[in-house]
Amino acid sequence: MIEIDQVSKSYGERRVVDRFSLTLGAGELCVLLGSSGCGKSTTLRMINRLIPTDSGSIRIGGEDVTQAPAEELRRRIGYAIQSIGLFPHWTVEDNIATVPRLLKWRGARVRDRVSELLELFRLDPPSYRGKYPHQLSGGEQQRVGVARALAADPELLLMDEPFAAVDPITRDTLQSELAHIHLTTGKTIVFVTHDIEEALRLATVIAIMDSGRIVQLGTPLDILEHPANDFVREFVGHQGLGLKLLSVRKIADRLRYGETAEGEPLALDASLGEALSAMTTRRTDRLPVSDAEGRQIGVIALGDLVR
Repeated sequence: MIEIDQVSKSYGERRVVDRFSLTLGAGELCVLLGSSGCGKSTTLRMINRLIPTDSGSIRIGGEDVTQAPAEELRRRIGYAIQSIGLFPHWTVEDNIATVPRLLKWRGARVRDRVSELLELFRLDPPSYRGKYPHQLSGGEQQRVGVARALAADPELLLMDEPFAAVDPITRDTLQSELAHIHLTTGKTIVFVTHDIEEALRLATVIAIMDSGRIVQLGTPLDILEHPANDFVREFVGHQGLGLKLLSVRKIADRLRYGETAEGEPLALDASLGEALSAMTTRRTDRLPVSDAEGRQIGVIALGDLVR
């Protein structure tokens, strides 16, 4: 889906991105993770040609991004950023419909797409389509911003620290929404953050960057269990490592099939961290687990979390 080959970018004497290479398959949610100034956002902006590369190549779906007109390329790529950038004097519907109207979609198709996206983001279409940005909360504005990025059904969604400016509770909700959107749509997403917890929660693959290069590429569990070097080890953090591991391991890996317990069941695909939280809240060391159809299929016990 995305092939980035030996891409570099400098500003004066400073090399911001240094021979960066990354290949992602369709449907991946790749998090570019690193401290400020490591080249994450610059890499993202080179993908959709907001800034030019100095050297190297970027291909999307096998096509070199420099061979397509810039406007046409950007209409194929959704882009969501921290500052949101909604048009203040346009309604929610008009904001979401920006790119479909540029592509000259028919009115009924545009309206249906706006409704579909509002429902996907759990915003009631009759209540929200006519509102203006100032009438929305920060979290609602961010949802609309991501909906706008998805409106023309792009091949690729780029997200540059989109949830950094909202409060922790809203951020948690938005992360859940994005995970839901990724599962529902199967979109390829490249997501920039400096927050290890956010990366662990969202990513199918994490690229940890330092000084413009990838220093480790792997699944969240790979990176936690097998850090490539001291930089990665320090970045993911020794403190709280056990809780981080619980956040990426799933109940399905530790389930006691066929056993029963009382109470509201947990989902099979929930994390062991969620199981620990539920046990603490409910003051129990054993909880039932259900499958996707809601059938109770086993239990998870406190001892299983540290096994």
